[in-house]
Amino acid sequence: MVLLIAAGATTASAQNATEIRPGGYLEMSWKQVAAKMPSKWYSTEEAKLAAENVLLAQKDIGGWAKNKDYHKLSKTEADELIKQKSEIGATFDNGATIRELKFLALMYSHVKDERYKKAVARGLDYIFLAQYDNGGWPQFYPVRPGTPYSGHITYNDDSMVNIMSFLRDVYSDHEGFASLKLPEKLKQKAKISFNKGIECILNTQIIVNGKPTVWCAQHDKETMVPANARSYELASFSGSESVDIALLLMSIERPSDRIIKAVDGAVDWFTAHQIEDTRLKETDKNGKEDLVVIHVRNAPPLWARFYDLETGEPFFCDRDGIKRESLAEIGYERRNGYSWYTDAPQKLLKKYPVWKAQQSSPKDL
Repeated sequence: MVLLIAAGATTASAQNATEIRPGGYLEMSWKQVAAKMPSKWYSTEEAKLAAENVLLAQKDIGGWAKNKDYHKLSKTEADELIKQKSEIGATFDNGATIRELKFLALMYSHVKDERYKKAVARGLDYIFLAQYDNGGWPQFYPVRPGTPYSGHITYNDDSMVNIMSFLRDVYSDHEGFASLKLPEKLKQKAKISFNKGIECILNTQIIVNGKPTVWCAQHDKETMVPANARSYELASFSGSESVDIALLLMSIERPSDRIIKAVDGAVDWFTAHQIEDTRLKETDKNGKEDLVVIHVRNAPPLWARFYDLETGEPFFCDRDGIKRESLAEIGYERRNGYSWYTDAPQKLLKKYPVWKAQQSSPKDL
């Protein structure tokens, strides 16, 4: 059954947190519908129709394509997804596959449709299949022809962290997953896969002068060293993706000495590389909003997304692949179409003192 876009759908933003007016979900993003609706909504016919679309879009290999509004597919879009089921295109990029698996697990907790459970099991098999022997996961599996970077170990946009968080939810019977009653053998496999991922994280952490620092957004699947992705995403110290990697390590109970040192090293790096007295501002330039960097005394710290592997200094890059020292030196399209700065490390630095105080007699990994 294919869910078509309803004419005259109501605006969901006008709904309160506990009730969604019929049709209101069609005005929401798939990200919001998949996980952030009121609990009772996942028992509705609307939710079941959305689940039908998710089921039909699952590729033969077990994963899903990215950037699809599964809750409001047109018939043409649905027909195309059906035709593409056997084609390369399953991915973890932009939250794909993990978001659909979480949605189906949530649906099963409300509606005991065995097809949801079977689709989750197939998705888990896809995750296991895609994982490299070194513990990492690529952005796409199988790798997209002509796009070799899609085969790198991918931390970009928290891809690998999302996978690992999902695996932990599975093997720990986290809320929303316990109702699946997955076989113990499958849950144990998820735990082993998670632990291999931790090993990969530790083995890809960039070491400078014998000290662990942070990570690149992607690492070569063979050598595990930092690697380039798109033309403007050069190998670097990541001031963005490294945050959630460190937070994932901090979430591990009874961390090993090596994990503690990895977190300590990342926090030291973030502390040393914060950018002070700087703020981003959108200013009107020739009738268009344009992002500029301004000096503001005592502004909250920021971090660049990319730092040079040799100098440790921030850099910015246009589609020509040439490093620049400032945001103003790259063209309008990339300057305003990409996240070049972040304040995400603040949450890591805020949590770190409490976490550090809790560590005692860690066991080896």
